[in-house]
Parts: sequence; structure tokens; C-alpha cells
Amino acid sequence: MGRRGYPPEFRRKVLDLLEAGRSVAQVARDLDISQESIYAWRRQDRIDKGLLPGLTSQEKSELTAAKARIAQLETELRAAHRAVELLREDASPIGGSRRSR
Repeated sequence: MGRRGYPPEFRRKVLDLLEAGRSVAQVARDLDISQESIYAWRRQDRIDKGLLPGLTSQEKSELTAAKARIAQLETELRAAHRAVELLREDASPIGGSRRSR
């Protein structure tokens, strides 16, 4: 599998190089990373600073965590529903089909 991503410290250094006046193409070539990655990091940095509209890095992180938690809870709920179904199947009355009151 490929690389998962670049560490935040590396991204910050790349952005510092851009702020120092180096071009995206030059930084990308020198560090052997894609220009698209640099543009995405610069855009997210501007969002984080409030210069552009969009979700901040913190908001994205919280949203990702919330989605993961929702997926976990949905899995647990499906398991609970299945357990209830299995218990209902096993709970048939002995010697008759009527429920006791």
C-alpha cells in the first residue's frame, strides 16, 4: 500500500516555504511531492486561519470521529436487534401456542 500521508510538521514546513516566497512548482519539485497536495494544504491552512470558508481541520477531525462513532453504534444496534430476534425464536411456550398473561 501507498503512503498514508505526510506528518503535520512536514506540511507546516512546506507552507512556510511558500510564505517565504518559493513557488508551489519549485517546492513540489525540490521535495518530490505533488503540486496538488501542496495546493490542498495551502487551501486548508487558509480555511483554518479563517481566510476562506469551509470546515477547519478541527471540525473535520470531529466530524470524522463522530461518523466513526455512529458506525460503531449502528453495528452494536444491529447486533442487539439480532440478539432480540434469536431470543424471541427460543422463547416459544412449551406445550402450547398461547402466551401466558
